[in-house]
Amino acid sequence: MNVYSFKVKNIEGMEVSLEEYKGKALLIVNTASKCGFTPQFEGLQNLYEKYKDKGLEILGFPSNQFADQEPLNGGEVKNFCMVNYGVDFPLFEKIDVRGDNADPLFNYLTQQAPFKGFDMSRESDKGLVSFIKEKFPELLDGDSIKWNFTKFLVDKEGNVISRFEPPVTPSDLETDIEKLL
Repeated sequence: MNVYSFKVKNIEGMEVSLEEYKGKALLIVNTASKCGFTPQFEGLQNLYEKYKDKGLEILGFPSNQFADQEPLNGGEVKNFCMVNYGVDFPLFEKIDVRGDNADPLFNYLTQQAPFKGFDMSRESDKGLVSFIKEKFPELLDGDSIKWNFTKFLVDKEGNVISRFEPPVTPSDLETDIEKLL
């Protein structure tokens, strides 16, 4: 089993087999339009423009599970991302990424790349952990997604290679991406 085993719905609601991305490196990200990490859309788009012709696809999955930070519907999400950040990488239907109703793809991703903790030497990680501990401490339990903009890097064979927590910026991933291309 690998990520190609999964089918998801794109932002227009049409079913897509991830097998369509066979032979490409993937960066799979849960996103939100009203999050402190939302400006990462710009960095994700920059990565996409730089590496799409070399075999990288970025797949964005909006989720409203973290402080209701994705109130928009499919078309609104797409428009927001395009107008504000020039996003033209594939976006998918809003889904749950953790809990009882989590999309099977995200259950698989978190099983393949468990939570390894935050980098507490970085101020951005400290700030996020402090916020979650104060407002949503249950989110810190287990291997599930902790917040918006958790990123999973997948190789060209569909194997999950690594997981990056929300404070890790898209530009921090360049070396890891280049190794897969």
